[in-house]
Amino acid sequence: MRKIFYITLLLIATSLVASEVKWAKDYQTGMKQALKESKPVMFIISRDTCKYCVLLDDTTLKDTNVTSKLNSDFISIRSWTNEGDYIPRAIRQNTPGLPGIWFLYPDGTPMYRPLLGYVKSDKFYEALNVVSKSFKKNYKKGAK
Repeated sequence: MRKIFYITLLLIATSLVASEVKWAKDYQTGMKQALKESKPVMFIISRDTCKYCVLLDDTTLKDTNVTSKLNSDFISIRSWTNEGDYIPRAIRQNTPGLPGIWFLYPDGTPMYRPLLGYVKSDKFYEALNVVSKSFKKNYKKGAK
């Protein structure tokens, strides 16, 4: 009985760890990593009191398909407006609502206009596939 309990506990712990986005330490670190690994960046601007930011965190960014795709094909960066985290001026000025979800080339150039607000996991996963395919097709290391 004890053995079954420990196995169940291990499986639960493994699934919880597997369903977490691996966030870069900060914007600058994430962008350096994106250049080094030639990966697109998913950059989210959030606020911890934002109802839709919390909803995105609690649902979409916990979905195993989404987290797996992000962790394998993207560099994920998050900046919190209430903590004074760095947000490039051009991106800050062009993000009229939160959460603001940007997809960037490794040099910081936006690939598209931002997704604004809460996005359900199935639609977010579709967006990740579109961005990933577009990046692979259009990005050459050192130039877009």
